[in-house]
Amino acid sequence: MAEGFLQPDSQNERMMEKIGYEYLRILLQTSLLEEVKNEWGTWYKMHDLVHDFAKSILNRNGSNQDRYLAVYSPERINEKASASLRTLFLKGGIADDMLSKFKHLHVLKLFGADVKALPTSIGKLIHLHLLDISGSRIRTLPESLCKLYSLQTLRIGMLVDGFPKEMSNLISMRHLHYDDDDTGREIQMPSGIGRWTCLQTLEFFNIGRQEEGRGIQELGTLQDLRGSLEIRNLELVNGKDDAELANLSKKPNMYRLVFEWGNRDRESDNCDEDVLEGLQPHPNLKELQILKFMGDQFPQWFMNLTLTSLVELRVEECTRCRKLPALGQLPFLKRLYLTRLKNTTCIGLSFYSTSAEEDGGSGGSSTISRQTFFPALKILWLKGMKNLEEWKDAHEMMSTAGEVHVMDVFPVLEKLYIWGCPQLTTIPTPSRFPSLDVLEIKRNCHVLVAEKVLSNITNLSSLDLRGDLWDRGGQCIKSLKLVKRPESSLSIDGCHSLPTAMLERLCLFPTLQHVELMSAHNITTLRRMSCAACLKRLTVTFCENLRELPEDLYQFQTLEDLEIQGCSRIKSFGHPNPKNSFGQRGLLKSLKRFTIDECDELTRLPAEMFESCTSLRKLTLFKCRSLVSFPLDLRRTPSLRASRYVGVPTGLLRCLVDLAILPA
Repeated sequence: MAEGFLQPDSQNERMMEKIGYEYLRILLQTSLLEEVKNEWGTWYKMHDLVHDFAKSILNRNGSNQDRYLAVYSPERINEKASASLRTLFLKGGIADDMLSKFKHLHVLKLFGADVKALPTSIGKLIHLHLLDISGSRIRTLPESLCKLYSLQTLRIGMLVDGFPKEMSNLISMRHLHYDDDDTGREIQMPSGIGRWTCLQTLEFFNIGRQEEGRGIQELGTLQDLRGSLEIRNLELVNGKDDAELANLSKKPNMYRLVFEWGNRDRESDNCDEDVLEGLQPHPNLKELQILKFMGDQFPQWFMNLTLTSLVELRVEECTRCRKLPALGQLPFLKRLYLTRLKNTTCIGLSFYSTSAEEDGGSGGSSTISRQTFFPALKILWLKGMKNLEEWKDAHEMMSTAGEVHVMDVFPVLEKLYIWGCPQLTTIPTPSRFPSLDVLEIKRNCHVLVAEKVLSNITNLSSLDLRGDLWDRGGQCIKSLKLVKRPESSLSIDGCHSLPTAMLERLCLFPTLQHVELMSAHNITTLRRMSCAACLKRLTVTFCENLRELPEDLYQFQTLEDLEIQGCSRIKSFGHPNPKNSFGQRGLLKSLKRFTIDECDELTRLPAEMFESCTSLRKLTLFKCRSLVSFPLDLRRTPSLRASRYVGVPTGLLRCLVDLAILPA
């Protein structure tokens, strides 16, 4: 498109970008181009044979002049060569008058330029369609840039002084990219951006003063906008009528919108509810974020289920919000994030349906119907909800019409994260989550009772508990199972009252690969951990009363990483059971990394422990001040590449057998 090879199809109203994608598809289908994917994305290349063939055709026609050039400095390019150039990739310094000889350029990309200001001679490149300075150190744009009336794409890295005053003259602009998010939040938008009626890509819009041409109404004329757009500083919008001037409901090609209010500590909500009401998106919207909204309730278009295509919703730092919108009937919602809604005390029945009554209703019912709520939801986050006390179950609810609805709720929910909800005592019955795969409860969720959380969950592959869920005791985890998945993990942190018997139940999962136990002060022993078959990583940290490691530790044939840290009461690692069916050959044969840190009472390690550590690559001893015996035979650890000993007794290394220089 930048080369001028594409023209808009006015008859069929097809944009140049769509025509270009169609041409690309044809080139791929005919193998003239091939697709290449790597960690940075997808790109396309021409096969060497096709490239040589194309060059031969150009040479036959006498078209052997270079149209595309990548150089460090353009100083050696003569006038004749520069006249044929259409694309220039330039790395290095740029003199002020250097660009003026490339008058026919369509594409200019500057990489690593040492200068901080774009030369004023840029204004002479009147045929320029694409300008990319995102990879340079250029921080200032000259006013002459505003003479590039054919410019379609502008990509910028960071600006210090903002945009030139007459940017609105660039009426051919189709794509504006600003790659630095930090300065992008503070920068003023180009004045009169509403004149760019062909604009399709605008990653953010910082609302400014209306009289300066930076009000929200500038978005109203940009009917071709597509993709993602963040609208910031919404506190500057005066009400619903002004918000409606953005015409978001008439932009069907937007798939992601972010509505953000600034000045989180402001005392007045400044008609936030009216503003959000006027920002109703098109029903095609896939992702929506609402940030720092200070209204008490959400707009009517939320309640009326107009966003039927919504896949992801984030509601963050809406500090006055008391009641969550009815989201349970959105048919395609897959990801829901509710963060720091400090005024929300209850997730009630209205969360599932607009017709639900919070008290369950009364009287007879004429109809019993079955409904599914959150039919597509796979990920749910509740984070930083400091005053949330109750999350109601929706097993049965009474509609306003008096009908009893028996429901399926969260039928495909796979991941549930509850972080930083210190007042939360009640959540739905765990059987409500038949597909739950990952459960994380952490960061001061100590009021939740483990029995209510974990009973009857049968399909987890990852369990992460942080905070004292066992303060109220109770017999829990009767039928909890971790199913066989590629990586099953168990992580427990800060559960100070977790009884040893409960931990033994948690470890009765034969498919566990990762076990992490942190700050469980009630645990005194890890005698029975029946997960030796698959366990790859065992981490035990700051369990201050732990005295014994698992008796069958030496049978963990798949264990690769063993870390014991801050367990000051451990005195020894015990000895392997001579009746072990694996014999001496089965001792930690896969162990690659072994770390012992701050185990103050540890005095010795058994010789048998290292006799089969043929895979050991890294060994660390740190602050084990009581250790008197460490029988490591380097002849039996040929794979050892690194070892570190800090804060161990001076005479300890005398016990090392055949100490030698480790292989490079």
